[in-house]
Amino acid sequence: MKITKICCIGAGYVGGPTMAVIAQKCPHIQVTVVDLNEQRIKDWNDPNTENIPIYEPGLSEIVAEARDRNLFFSTDVEKAIDDAQVIFISVNTPTKTYGKGKGMAADLKYIELCARQIAKVAKQNKIVVEKSTLPVRTAEAIKSILDNTGNGVQFQILSNPEFLAEGTAVTDLLSPDRILIGGDTTPEGEDAINALVEVYANWVDKDKILTTNVWSSELSKLTANAFLAQRISSINAMSELCEKTGADVSEVAKAIGMDSRIGSKFLKASVGFGGSCFQKDILNLVYIAKSYGLNEVADYWEQVIIMNDHQKRRFSNKIVQTLYNTVADKKITFLGWAFKKDTNDTRESAAIYVADDLINEQAKIAVYDPKVSRNKMLSDLDYLQTRSSEENSNALDIFNDPYKACEGAHAIAILTEWDEFVTYDWQKIYDSMHKPAFLFDGRNILNVKEIESIGFIYKRIGS
Repeated sequence: MKITKICCIGAGYVGGPTMAVIAQKCPHIQVTVVDLNEQRIKDWNDPNTENIPIYEPGLSEIVAEARDRNLFFSTDVEKAIDDAQVIFISVNTPTKTYGKGKGMAADLKYIELCARQIAKVAKQNKIVVEKSTLPVRTAEAIKSILDNTGNGVQFQILSNPEFLAEGTAVTDLLSPDRILIGGDTTPEGEDAINALVEVYANWVDKDKILTTNVWSSELSKLTANAFLAQRISSINAMSELCEKTGADVSEVAKAIGMDSRIGSKFLKASVGFGGSCFQKDILNLVYIAKSYGLNEVADYWEQVIIMNDHQKRRFSNKIVQTLYNTVADKKITFLGWAFKKDTNDTRESAAIYVADDLINEQAKIAVYDPKVSRNKMLSDLDYLQTRSSEENSNALDIFNDPYKACEGAHAIAILTEWDEFVTYDWQKIYDSMHKPAFLFDGRNILNVKEIESIGFIYKRIGS
């Protein structure tokens, strides 16, 4: 089968960038991204591509090139499903907040809704591709829905997990480490796999396109994120030991990172990992292990989350203890709210939880982030349901100017490693603050000697 029409259900952080790159690299394929969120689609169609809803370096240029040529954004889900040969499912799969598996299992209600809608609309054979991060054997459930509630058409289910890091998503899509495609081992399944392989082969070397059975593909995604998160929690655990013993965690990380068996990536101590994938996927892995009675396996992976939560609390506790055991009515400035640089995604950002802890201590929080809006910051705090929206609004002051945000602050906490923070006139910032002026570098991006020479009382993770 030669693919000429693709539909993607879900215009979020995965669907939008992935489809934009496919459209750019495959001008012979019509790519339609659909979503029921009318405002989100309107934003994707904004004439000024700098205003698209997702910030990723290089994404707006790709959208500008392909949009209205062979890349389209629409709310007409049924038409897109009907027209397409391949349908990517890229909807949200949050951790369940209710019922069996609450707090661990993936909530698959949106996946099921997609499957039922595809089954209802499809009149010709379709390839359905899981792009969302899903628990093992979800494809089996999707296939059951499609085969038993449809119009008698044949569906092939493929698993094609994304391995994108927010902030470098475009680079990851253009030059991936690997593309993983899982499907049935039947002749029809092999044909579907090969059809998708040929789409990616327009710009990815076939040696980097791995094909597996669908179950291996689904589990590989969870495993990859679990291993990466484990490394972060491991170095964060050592950062606390470094503080107690007088070691420097940056030096320890450099030393062990030079071991070729270990490598240097994901060994930077910080206030903790965030984002949509790591915590959700590990909790999903824990739930799967428990459902099979593998309690020791579940406990092992759950400790990665426990360590990450501990690191966030430890950071907020360090601020309170350093500021003479009280931050009541003190202004604490946060530089950064996104969970990492070069993205406007705030899901599971450490900043949310540190802010929540400090507001509980009656601190006044001032925030500057170059890409995150005031409404998003407030909704992040409201989601925790710790206090009323009015109380959160009164406790959080958002600035468009970092220097204004720092004026009169008792302390500054760096929560996101935005490159621009390194270039600031820190002497000017110090001069505008209450004395003594404290600086807590939760991302270890500033030069210790330079900052201390200005006069800051400088605290960072692992020192």
